[in-house]
Amino acid sequence: MAKKTIYYSDLQNDDFAKVALEPKPLPDDFPYVIKNPFWRAAEFLTYRIIATPLVWLIGKIGFGLRIKNRKALRKLKKTGYYLYGNHTQNMMDAYTPTLITFPKHAHIIVSPQTVSSTALRIPVQLLGGIPTPGNVKGLRGLTNALSLRINQKRAVTIYPEAHIWPWFTGIRPFSDASFTYPVKDGVPAVAFVTTFRKRKLFKKLPPCLTVTVSEPFYPDASLSRSEAKKQLRDKVYDFMCKEASKPDNYAYYNYVRSQKL
Repeated sequence: MAKKTIYYSDLQNDDFAKVALEPKPLPDDFPYVIKNPFWRAAEFLTYRIIATPLVWLIGKIGFGLRIKNRKALRKLKKTGYYLYGNHTQNMMDAYTPTLITFPKHAHIIVSPQTVSSTALRIPVQLLGGIPTPGNVKGLRGLTNALSLRINQKRAVTIYPEAHIWPWFTGIRPFSDASFTYPVKDGVPAVAFVTTFRKRKLFKKLPPCLTVTVSEPFYPDASLSRSEAKKQLRDKVYDFMCKEASKPDNYAYYNYVRSQKL
């Protein structure tokens, strides 16, 4: 089938997610962590009993999902960690971390749009979403929530490219800003890369997904915080680029840089 061509002008800021929700800054007292026992019971039911089996079925049947080197996470059973991936899917990027980290609970940092109403906020938070605040005042609440989840020996997923580029086979440049968190909390960063396999059957469907997990990268305590977060970022970025550049990464879309007038 003919490949779709997408034109872009800015690798870091163009967004092709087609999300129509209106972004709204979160209130300063946004409840990042809800300790109500009824909420915790609902969280367990929603995340582990309903969502996890459903996500596994969607991944396996709908996308032929394969996860490589998940055994690298066995050594992290007794600690929380930060998980960094390339952002290429609207749906599966929300689901894949659950399967990568199983049986460990995986949270995902999401945009404020995803909790723009109570009807959205409740399921997003039950499923592990942690929204960015949208303003400086809310950063303390976010940071405290991330540290709490890490102390609970959970995983926190970050998509450092920020914007979704569907089926993009490259790795877009990203800053080291989000690598402050593993340095601050003294826990490892783990990279994962989603690549695409060309279908042999049902060729009109999108390609199948392969997710490759890195070995853990530990922050260097002998470096300053700024040096340590840059070093972590570079290790994650280099791993992602290496995996994404392999010849079996099938390009479902053609991304072409547009010429500026």
